[in-house]
Amino acid sequence: MSFVPEGDDVVVGRLDTGSYAVFPADGAELLKRLAQGMPLGAAADWYESVFDEPVDLDDFVATLEELGFVREDGEPPPDAAPPAPVRLRRLGRAVFSLPAWGCYLAVAGGWAWAVAGHTDLAPHPSQIFFVHSLLVVQLVITFGQVPLLLLHEGFHILAGRRLGLPTRLRLSNRLTYIVAETQINGLLSVPRRKRYLPFLAGIVCDGVVMGALGLVADATRNADGTFSLTARVCLALAFTVGVRVLWQFQLYLRTDLYYVAATAWNCYDLHDAGMTLLKNRMWRLLGRSDRVVDEEKWTPRDRRVGKFYGPFIVLGYGTLAGITAFVSIPVTIQYFTIARQAVTSGHVNAAFWDAVLSLCMNIAQVAALVVLSRRKRREKKLSPSHTSPSTEVELA
Repeated sequence: MSFVPEGDDVVVGRLDTGSYAVFPADGAELLKRLAQGMPLGAAADWYESVFDEPVDLDDFVATLEELGFVREDGEPPPDAAPPAPVRLRRLGRAVFSLPAWGCYLAVAGGWAWAVAGHTDLAPHPSQIFFVHSLLVVQLVITFGQVPLLLLHEGFHILAGRRLGLPTRLRLSNRLTYIVAETQINGLLSVPRRKRYLPFLAGIVCDGVVMGALGLVADATRNADGTFSLTARVCLALAFTVGVRVLWQFQLYLRTDLYYVAATAWNCYDLHDAGMTLLKNRMWRLLGRSDRVVDEEKWTPRDRRVGKFYGPFIVLGYGTLAGITAFVSIPVTIQYFTIARQAVTSGHVNAAFWDAVLSLCMNIAQVAALVVLSRRKRREKKLSPSHTSPSTEVELA
């Protein structure tokens, strides 16, 4: 078991099961004594002598059982063999070494300098349509993003593994988005200052990739200064990466930046606590006290910060509105304008079939989103509910 001090509290948990909870300091000390084999009666006497008050051990042990911290009679002991070493730990240290950070800063600085001198390198929705074929555009954007998404998640994985934490990757959805998620079990078992890099690693990757693609586009211009096909493809991919960075500001989706904020405020389930407090406030104003949810399921810190979390939820929806207005709508209008002209031209030619196949691909993506959404709801129904914060952090 791990015991990580967090201010006046202690985060206690098991890395092998991913069950973590926030204990007051005296409760964590009592748990340590029990874990060392102290009998219940002796533990109760010890607690009363040290903290000058009695303890309800029945309630305390019931909480430990709910968290999976207690081995029942007849249950075999956990495997005493040492855990297998985490793979790629050395690579993770190299990727986030000082020389690597120097390279990342050089790429970002070079891209900023290039954009200052050539404004046509700056991200713009029109860069998506780098050729006239909608199908080619969609295939390149869709499959070109796959290695970039894997690289983004790879940075999350390596940032976790450099700390010796197991990680895994899966596909999921966040509202209307299909995303890849890195699950880092055990992140609450390390000090808070070491959690920031695993949260921010994906954004660091996106910034470096965006800068590198922009520099390649600038370096591969035609002799007359116009963009070559290679340059246009790089700008199209760089634009989508830039949108993914903006997407991180939608904090209500529990993005990477949400976890950074929650960690900085020393919160464990800020989103649910903030949303619950907001809903409870609304139900009380409407006189529907029967709909009010028990707020004691969250830590005092989560409840205290959750009262002021509303503006950040508004920031997230403002980001969504901005992306919709300045990215989604212009791209959608241009897409359907090209598709309508091809389909209604009266000619069953290459442009017609290009538009039809592209539309079919969009329908398939919507179907995939529905499937992932249903699977996620089914997993949520089957998973047990706990009052303690989970350490299975999902970074998209």
